Amino acid sequence: MGTAANRAILRIELWHAGMLALLLGTLAPARLVEPKALLAGGLFMGANFLLLCYGVAWILTPLAGKGRVKAGVGLLVLKIVLFLGLLSAVFFEFGLDAISFAFGFSTLLIAILIEALRRGISLGT
Repeated sequence: MGTAANRAILRIELWHAGMLALLLGTLAPARLVEPKALLAGGLFMGANFLLLCYGVAWILTPLAGKGRVKAGVGLLVLKIVLFLGLLSAVFFEFGLDAISFAFGFSTLLIAILIEALRRGISLGT
């Protein structure tokens, strides 16, 4: 994966972390969201995004060695295990507030949109 892609992924994660912190700092003191569920949703999406980006990039890299392909497959397996863990948390009802979790979950989508808009504006399109 090129350095431009790495920088874009890093910027998306920074936007994501900043929005999580902003939501946590503004909505949690007013008890509008449950902090644990908000962070769980945000951390799940952040980890999922990183594992997907780097797992796919390491598998699809031209002339990738066997070690990189195995590492990429390992990251994708870890992503699936993470998803199954979240799914089991939903089915076994660990007491996470769904709205707070959705706020944390959605911050990554908004971060991707912000980065795409920022990049489009800087490219002049």
